[in-house]
Amino acid sequence: MKYNELTLHYFQTAPAAGVLTGADVYRGAAGQRAHGTWVQFDLQVSGGMVHAARFLAFACPHTIAASAWVAEHAGGPLSRTTLPGGVQDLSERFAVPPEKRGRLLIIEDAWVAAATSALQR
Repeated sequence: MKYNELTLHYFQTAPAAGVLTGADVYRGAAGQRAHGTWVQFDLQVSGGMVHAARFLAFACPHTIAASAWVAEHAGGPLSRTTLPGGVQDLSERFAVPPEKRGRLLIIEDAWVAAATSALQR
């Protein structure tokens, strides 16, 4: 499979990969390793602001790249639980083929789970 330059960059470098710990860290995950796609986000949130985000993923290069991009661009106000960039934008930005687009919904579900956890504190 061919990947665009942005996908290769984020897959190979995986900025923001890892976990966060602490009192202001909220975690959300979605998917299943047994089904080939699992994503987790950790968000450090205080005062309604995302100060840091990290991700872990067991997935294809498109999913890892998109998750890395989301975590890298997650800073700022957490006033809603929408995925930074949105699913359609991620699909276009990373040239995700139609048969893999459902995996972007797993990224969104993991993000929403983490953000919802932070907002319900």
